[in-house]
Amino acid sequence: MNFFSVPPESLETFRFYFPMGWEHIISLNALDHLAFLAALGASFLFPDWRRVLVVVTAFTVGHSLTLALSVYKILLVNESWVEWLIPITIILTAAQQWNKSGSSSKSVWLLYLSAIFFGFIHGMGFANNIRFMLVEEQSLGWGLMGFNLGLEAGQLIFIILFLLLSQAAVQFLSIKKENWTRSVVVITFGIALYILFKGAGLF
Repeated sequence: MNFFSVPPESLETFRFYFPMGWEHIISLNALDHLAFLAALGASFLFPDWRRVLVVVTAFTVGHSLTLALSVYKILLVNESWVEWLIPITIILTAAQQWNKSGSSSKSVWLLYLSAIFFGFIHGMGFANNIRFMLVEEQSLGWGLMGFNLGLEAGQLIFIILFLLLSQAAVQFLSIKKENWTRSVVVITFGIALYILFKGAGLF
């Protein structure tokens, strides 16, 4: 008996939900999550890519946990609260990055912890989208795995492109790293405020 064999229906479920996860993160509808990722990477350049990928993976661990708990209806939080909390995570992350160089061990560890904690909140936001897509007859586990890996692939592509952009801005456009970091912080802060005010019906 092959313990590593995957039932064809489970594999089909995985293949069905993987692009959904990818499309959910690589789209204008995911502006809040992309702004959060940009805020996470604001103080880093491309040579720091290993550290940034660990930070993004910490975020993935956080949102994967609450995504699973929410989909299995173990953890249920009011959707309006989640929509309000997500831009708050962007604002707090942007504020944290304002004076960071991205190189000190203390600041990076603090970022890891923030990424995990804020990932819990973003996971509940992802759950609000996928809960209506998952079919009960399908394997929820394989569907969640496909969706999560699709999200992770999209996040990694985005953050690598963002780091390349940051490197180009500093190296070829001669923008001081501190000025670039603060520019990213201001932009992501502005996006978060827009999302927050829009959610409150002010736009």
